[in-house]
Amino acid sequence: MADGKKSKWDKSKLISRYVTEGPKAAAARSYLYAMGLTEEQIHQPLIGVATCWNEAAPCNIALSRQAKSVKAGVDAQEGTPREFTTITVTDGIAMGHEGMRSSLVSRDVIADSVELTMRGHCYDGLVGLAGCDKSLPGMMMAMVRLNVPSVFMYGGTILPGKFRGKDVTVIDVFEGIGKHATGEFSDKDLKEMECCACPGAGACGGQFTANTMACVSEAIGLALPGSAGAPAPYESRDEYARASGEAVMNLIRNGGPRPRDIVTRESLENAAAVVAATGGSTNAALHLPALANEAGISFDLFDVAEIFRRTPYITDMKPGGKYVALDLFRIGGVSAVLKELLDNGFIHGDCVTVTGKTMAENLKDQTFPKDQDVLYPVKTPIHPSGGVVGLKGNLAPDGAIVKIAGLKELVFEGPARVFDSEEACFDAVQRRDYKEGDVLVIRYEGPKGGPGMREMLSTTGALYGQGTGGKVALLTDGRFSGGTRGFCIGHVGPEAAVGGPIALIEDGDIIRIDANAGTLDVKLSDDELEARRKNWTSRVNMYQSGALWRYVQTVGGARNGAVTHPGAKKERHIYADL
Repeated sequence: MADGKKSKWDKSKLISRYVTEGPKAAAARSYLYAMGLTEEQIHQPLIGVATCWNEAAPCNIALSRQAKSVKAGVDAQEGTPREFTTITVTDGIAMGHEGMRSSLVSRDVIADSVELTMRGHCYDGLVGLAGCDKSLPGMMMAMVRLNVPSVFMYGGTILPGKFRGKDVTVIDVFEGIGKHATGEFSDKDLKEMECCACPGAGACGGQFTANTMACVSEAIGLALPGSAGAPAPYESRDEYARASGEAVMNLIRNGGPRPRDIVTRESLENAAAVVAATGGSTNAALHLPALANEAGISFDLFDVAEIFRRTPYITDMKPGGKYVALDLFRIGGVSAVLKELLDNGFIHGDCVTVTGKTMAENLKDQTFPKDQDVLYPVKTPIHPSGGVVGLKGNLAPDGAIVKIAGLKELVFEGPARVFDSEEACFDAVQRRDYKEGDVLVIRYEGPKGGPGMREMLSTTGALYGQGTGGKVALLTDGRFSGGTRGFCIGHVGPEAAVGGPIALIEDGDIIRIDANAGTLDVKLSDDELEARRKNWTSRVNMYQSGALWRYVQTVGGARNGAVTHPGAKKERHIYADL
């Protein structure tokens, strides 16, 4: 672009006018010239291209490549892309030790850091690329909070590994650790599996949290249709990336729709429906209320659970089923699932999306895939209610969540075996120091108590690897990975750290879980619970400074998404309107 050429854009209503227009912006413009921008580029809309690229894990390693394509799309539509990165904490590496306390915290740090970068540099629009579990909701939360024209794009799933002729994912490695503990796997077996489970770039391959939230990005309308499906190594991801860059420029030209036009009560219900239909991660029950909070919408765990209850489970994907994300992509991807739900009245077709069209318009030409058994018709579902179920009772007045995808029995009753940390429970599991019929209770792992609400995949993977699927239950005020399977109940609230009933349980108390009725109770009278409460004292965790301490000061309960700020209901201005 030749220097001195005038821009076609009227920036009087664009936020970047503060750093590009008039005498007061001279110093800021001098910085932009220093980075090689021409006068024309400076006076075009400035578009933040935010990625979670890093060398921490395969989930994010391809994002820098895809960002280049986004920037090309922005540039082609007369915008000026400005790339920046933010953090991620990758659960596959953080799992099973103190590092997992950082995981959920990172979601809010991602949202905050994207917000601050956008605010500080006055960018007019945002394309956000994210690769692993907490980065997807974190990036979408920032979009809704800022409410500038925004397009989300998933970095893509990993291709499945091959172990002795079968598709495997990292979850098989966690379960392999359990098989190793029982002697079913030798050192050589485990080594062989760990070396082939993750063949390249991309997020965990089953319907775990990353792929679940990728489905959400399309269902809620913040991502281009079809963009969630292709694996990270596929060149078609770069085509979607370029199209995302072009799309954000169309949103600016057309005056929207903006994220809060897109994220409505109805689109949140669509998002919850796709989680249920695909047997997705229980973590969605945290992330959807957190997204709703950014828009000022009341949509808590019970609202999510109600959608789960009435939506059929129709997609046979790991960890509860047979297939991985690549298989869903091959038969039509998220659009195929959404179309089947739409045609049978399970999602709202009139919700607007980043294309400027409604969900129904986007899906108009989609057909049900033939000759496959990944996606089932709604009329013959895998299970008539969703793959994830909400629970409530005297043990969980503020709710809990269980993933029933793959479970044969939906009722479990047994004596409690209580642990005050994940490590204590994992050690007992590795020693096989438990009995069939036990309900293993892991407490003080909630948002405040952990702190950080750790996932328990190491423990659940070890249990399943020992062949205990359905023979023991696990219950916690912490979280479970999207890769967890078995009778595992998480998000129990109120959490133990604030004196919730889970803090009052003792070894031998009888706990009853009924996923059919949606109940979770301990067989104790109200008087007994109250007597125990009088003798309960709060605990002090070991994190009394730093980021985890700061998180504890502001984080709320799991019921409302473990959010760290009041959200749009309390805001006095919106960034996009400055």
